[in-house]
Amino acid sequence: MDIEALSISLSQSNLMQSVGIGVLKIAKESSEQQGQMLVQMMERSVTPNLGGNLDIRV
Repeated sequence: MDIEALSISLSQSNLMQSVGIGVLKIAKESSEQQGQMLVQMMERSVTPNLGGNLDIRV
């Protein structure tokens, strides 16, 4: 294998690894956001009647 082919192969390998890491980073951030939303939803369910009634006086 000549040096040019080896260089191209290594470059492609590095690119594939970088793309894979980027995709995993996006998946991690998405999972973190979903987890935060789940925590907020659970916190709201602790007081299920909160905001259920509207008292208006005229």
